[in-house]
Amino acid sequence: MTGIIDYGAGNITSVERTLSSIGAPFLTSKNPSYLENCDRIIFPGVGDAAFAMSRLKKTGFDVFLRECVLSEKKLMGICLGSQIVFDYSEEGNTECLGLIPGKIRHFSSLWKENGIGAEKNELKVPHIGYNDLSYVNGGSSAFEGISEKSDFYFVHSYVICPDDFSLVKAVCDYGVKVPSCVQMKNVFLFQFHPEKSGEKGIRILKNFIGEDISKCTLDICLLNYKLSK
Repeated sequence: MTGIIDYGAGNITSVERTLSSIGAPFLTSKNPSYLENCDRIIFPGVGDAAFAMSRLKKTGFDVFLRECVLSEKKLMGICLGSQIVFDYSEEGNTECLGLIPGKIRHFSSLWKENGIGAEKNELKVPHIGYNDLSYVNGGSSAFEGISEKSDFYFVHSYVICPDDFSLVKAVCDYGVKVPSCVQMKNVFLFQFHPEKSGEKGIRILKNFIGEDISKCTLDICLLNYKLSK
């Protein structure tokens, strides 16, 4: 069973619909205790880092996520959910979960640091749309069956900057090399949205979920969805 964290700052619906479409059993909950027995966890997120952190602390999911990482339970972070597992975000000067060493920085900070001025850079912030990936550091098992240079859908203004670059498994080019997939043991972090990236994104979710897909029909998945509300 796959658990989906609903902490009031996540893009829940699109993830649920995608899991239902591939016949994957899931449970969405606002209560961490209901997700304790799930085999794997999806941690979506959109919006502001400071607000998301306040919601995680209020709901107890900050403790839950730390326990997931310590127990090496499979965890997928998507978009904002891939960012606030790090130490700090420039967005709102926010202290984050600190599960993986690193910072989240605004594109403008990185462009300035790399000598990319506004007069030389026609790229817009936020970074919105499809971009292709290059695999680095051996890639990730999450991309099994997916060819390099495949396109995925991005919507973000801030960039993951892990202290240990060897954890980065894929990058895209948007003025600078943007870490797009980070993996530390059973923690898989995606700056892009697999659930909005068509067949290639669905393949990532299938790779993450594994054999559970064959154990559940679409009707049962839809029932799980209704019961989780």
